[in-house]
Amino acid sequence: MIDWHTLSPQEIERRAQSISPGEWAVDMQRPISTLLGSCVAVCMYDPAVGVGGMNHFMLPNMRKREGGVDVDSLLSGDYAMEVLLNGILGRGGARHRLKAKAFGGGTIISGIAASGIGKRNADFACEWLAREGIELVASDFLGACSRKVLFVPATGDAYCRRMTTTMASVQEVAKAEQAYAETLKRPPPKSNVELF
Repeated sequence: MIDWHTLSPQEIERRAQSISPGEWAVDMQRPISTLLGSCVAVCMYDPAVGVGGMNHFMLPNMRKREGGVDVDSLLSGDYAMEVLLNGILGRGGARHRLKAKAFGGGTIISGIAASGIGKRNADFACEWLAREGIELVASDFLGACSRKVLFVPATGDAYCRRMTTTMASVQEVAKAEQAYAETLKRPPPKSNVELF
């Protein structure tokens, strides 16, 4: 068993699995990391059993395309929060013991800043947690910076490094967010599953 408290954040980052926009992970051992711009990541955990996870979402809610087809139902904040919660409960977590830490919503790209998406994401995360009765014990939202977030599910420890906005960091975050946005424009794949 690893004593995570004895490791440096650099060593934790080296051991972490990385998630991208629209992804989430639940674990009891391996740390989780992500890079945020206007997106938000919520780290949720049950301190009694050492299970937790992190999500990374770009948009707070599902949108509908013409004809009523979900554009981003699997990748939006409301879905990301539900799957994270269910993943933790499925690994032995108890709702009444859950705690959360949340990060992101930065303004690093002028086009995204105009839409206010970072603030909307941060507000959504806080409102969802309050509605579900999950205590938000730490947060770092908004501002003109990107963030690298590390989370250790076994301990509930989270590390957030604010990164000065440079052209390189803006391009890296913008590329990830743009790739995610492009996936939302594509129609969902046809399913090979036959319902009966």
